[in-house]
This record gives sequence, C-alpha cells and structure tokens, in this order.
Amino acid sequence: MKHIVKIMTLLVAISALWIGLLHTSIIPRSHTWLLPIYFIVSLGCYGLLMVGVGLMQFPTCPQEAILLQQDVAEAKEFLKQKGVDVGGCD
Repeated sequence: MKHIVKIMTLLVAISALWIGLLHTSIIPRSHTWLLPIYFIVSLGCYGLLMVGVGLMQFPTCPQEAILLQQDVAEAKEFLKQKGVDVGGCD
C-alpha cells in the first residue's frame, strides 16, 4: 500500500508542475504540451537502463548450480524408480 501512495504522490506532483507550466509563460506552450511525452520516454529509457545494469551485475552462483544439478539427478532417479521414462542423456 505504501508503494502506491508514493506513485500517486509523484504523479500528482508531476501533474501539478505540468499544469503550473501550462498556466505560466516560462516555457513556450508548444513545448509544454510535449512534456508528458518526454516524461514517458525518459521513464522508458530509465527502465531499460535499470534492466541493463541489473543484467550486467547479475551474480553467478556456482554452488547453487551444483545443488540444482544434484536435485535434478535425484528427481530423475526418483522418477526412474516409479517407472517414468525421463529420456535424459546421462
């Protein structure tokens, strides 16, 4: 619930700023109408950047990979005991 409150507060603040810029003549009206589009494009670029940074910093976990392979081997053995053909190449 707290996250939605933060998002709504940010949206209200940005909307108030945009409406304020529309009513004043600080920025030309033709540029002011494009601000929401610039904001959406900037938000998309930020999201792509964060995904890229997250992928670059993704940790490798060799211990977890070994444990996962052991779990798969145990599952295959269990299924073979039950008579299920797992069709794996060992």
